[in-house]
Amino acid sequence: MDSILVINAGSSSVKFQVFAVEGEGRLRRLIKGQMDGIGSRPRLRASGADGDPMADRAYPIEAIPDVPAAMEVAGEWLRNEARVTPLAVGHRVVHGGPDYERPVLIDHGVVAKLERFISLAPLHQPHNLAPIRSILTNFPTLPQVACFDTAFHRTHGPLADHYAIPYQLHAEGVRRYGFHGLSYEYISKTLPQIAPEIAKKRVIVAHLGSGASMCAMKGGSSVESTMGFTALDGLPMGTRPGQLDPGVVLYLMSEKGMSAAKVQDFLYRDCGLKGLSGVSNDMRELDASTDPRARLAVDYFVYRIGLAAGMLAAALQGLDAFVFTAGIGENSVNIRARVTEQLAWLGVALDAVENERHSRLISRQNSLIPVYVVPTDEELMIAQHTLALLMNGHSPSHRHERVS
Repeated sequence: MDSILVINAGSSSVKFQVFAVEGEGRLRRLIKGQMDGIGSRPRLRASGADGDPMADRAYPIEAIPDVPAAMEVAGEWLRNEARVTPLAVGHRVVHGGPDYERPVLIDHGVVAKLERFISLAPLHQPHNLAPIRSILTNFPTLPQVACFDTAFHRTHGPLADHYAIPYQLHAEGVRRYGFHGLSYEYISKTLPQIAPEIAKKRVIVAHLGSGASMCAMKGGSSVESTMGFTALDGLPMGTRPGQLDPGVVLYLMSEKGMSAAKVQDFLYRDCGLKGLSGVSNDMRELDASTDPRARLAVDYFVYRIGLAAGMLAAALQGLDAFVFTAGIGENSVNIRARVTEQLAWLGVALDAVENERHSRLISRQNSLIPVYVVPTDEELMIAQHTLALLMNGHSPSHRHERVS
């Protein structure tokens, strides 16, 4: 069976999904799995399309110290037990920089270009590239496709794209990119099926998870985002601060004696909900806690979402719908309720019963702005892009080469 393998690699986990390629370019999810606890408590878990478990195995720390080792073990399981022989591999790559505005077939030249953006996405980019390098080395003829979180936002106009800095820096790539683009692209493509009356109108989508951002869409395209040059900007996140006066960075360096590397590590790993609360970076724990600092972190998260919604509504010159997605947005009844309270001035009225039910539409019938909950599917988006590139002229000659 022809299939597409999708890989989303992080610092301590490699998530993977396998999609069967069916007639007329349709995709059907076959396997969903991950190798997590890399370098600490490695564990391989996988399930089939129906959710039935296919694998659940623990490994000694020394067996899987890094992402390439995790790829080798996961690949061996896919090859020998799941019998997966992919036509191609699609990867999530967080930062495409100014060079890439659409998915691209990967070669060593592409990898070299993407390595330049590691400092702009240090939590993600090096780990996104690790499995790409591994497959290039071991299976050089297996097509790989990079799908970028920045690409969907390349429709931004110059006012949304620029910083107020000398133009030469913009020409070099210092600009507002926006992220979570694969998630927003999926929502954009899904809305015509589930809410055609608002799909092409003025919509704010809130991607709320450990990483969080918001996107203003008009006509199904991104016109503004809360994130900018890096994935530090905008909303507070699990461990990232969100919007921050650049003077804070100067203060940390000049008054606290922190090096650039120390500041980078601090901003990516010790701030956000974790820094504010001193308790956790997990919204589930914070929302259940009675600790005053935990309450502050939750309040701050909700408050900043409300502020961002006002900014994005201004960018759209009005608002026709609001959409929640991603881990917190799809699952937290309380956060959705509190955010909609912040949006009451826009005419949002929550239906508490439908919100508790996790319904698709959670606003009341008399709400001026309908509010939806739409689960995202970045992996399906990656698989679709990968298959599209294959069908548009790249015909693999190694149809049964296996990944390890």
